[in-house]
Amino acid sequence: MNSQDKVKAFEQVARLFSISNESAKYFLNHVQKSFKLERPPHKLILEFVEKQNYQFQPTPYDVAFAMKESGAWNYDLGSRPAVVEDEEDLYK
Repeated sequence: MNSQDKVKAFEQVARLFSISNESAKYFLNHVQKSFKLERPPHKLILEFVEKQNYQFQPTPYDVAFAMKESGAWNYDLGSRPAVVEDEEDLYK
């Protein structure tokens, strides 16, 4: 077992996007939740994200969509989450 195997997927994601470990766990869990039934393991999500060389942190759904489109995880996606509007827009 090399030293990289001891690092958890969320720790790698946290480093990759310069976010907290908690935010990285949330991100990975929400990528999984973007799929209807079959959910990809965190390690597969991490490997996919690393290969994409994102210049910014994508949304979990965008990662899930890219995984499906590329065939990395070819299972049905749930619906795209609703976009949260600014409160002031709701009252115009």
